Amino acid sequence: MLSDDTTTRARLSPADVDLFTQQGYLLRNEPVFAPDHFKGLQDHFESMLAAWLRDPRMRSPEHMDSPHFFSPKLFDWLLHDDVLDLVEPLIGPDIALFASHFICKPPAVGKRVPWHEDSAIWKGRLVPMQVVTVWLAIDPSTPENGCMRVIPGSHGHGYSDYDDVEGAVFRQEIKPSQVPDDTAVDCVLRPNEASLHDGRLIHGSAANTGAMRRCGFTMRYIPTTTKVIDTAAQAGYQVYLARGRDRAGNRYGDPSKPNQAWFDAHKDGFPVGH
Repeated sequence: MLSDDTTTRARLSPADVDLFTQQGYLLRNEPVFAPDHFKGLQDHFESMLAAWLRDPRMRSPEHMDSPHFFSPKLFDWLLHDDVLDLVEPLIGPDIALFASHFICKPPAVGKRVPWHEDSAIWKGRLVPMQVVTVWLAIDPSTPENGCMRVIPGSHGHGYSDYDDVEGAVFRQEIKPSQVPDDTAVDCVLRPNEASLHDGRLIHGSAANTGAMRRCGFTMRYIPTTTKVIDTAAQAGYQVYLARGRDRAGNRYGDPSKPNQAWFDAHKDGFPVGH
């Protein structure tokens, strides 16, 4: 959780920051959390996944969006210095948690994630659009089980044109003419390793047709200079102050409690008992 110690540990070098700025992403092929702390996250995810799969109302486990709203235990990782010290060199010392998502692709049947920009999904909700996602590998993430792929340097715009698609995690995909997929890079990660990417970067992943599950925990952060705009479709949505202080007049949720307002508005989207 939040530390009383305001001294941060720089986990990115100036060269790392420059590479992220130029390419829009960065691979961190070293552990994010201490081994025991990461094992705690793995165990907690498995219990959440079991509850999800028992509930007949739930969609496939690629869709475990905003799990921290009903499981405050996740803030033990989302607000931990080990991850915030990765984010601060990129967006500054005043940090808010914007979103999280377990995207879990079952073996053999895991859906593909179409080419997209997160910024296109969040258009109108964040001003300015400045988001860093830490994509933490829960399982090994390889081309064989549908690892994330990115288009380096594609984060200059953030609002491409989209076509409708079927049978994927999302229902829209960037028009093929706007995706230079011959430049795509596979984000290969071991458990407890992470990639970081700009919210405007073009990225996606293939279906998991292999024998091994692929799960990642996306942890999304914004500088508190970004204003979060309330929308009717996002009734009850909360962001959380992670480090520093607010600078845009945002309202923040209490990480010690479930987000009851969101649960009440979207109760059909969460497992019973959470």
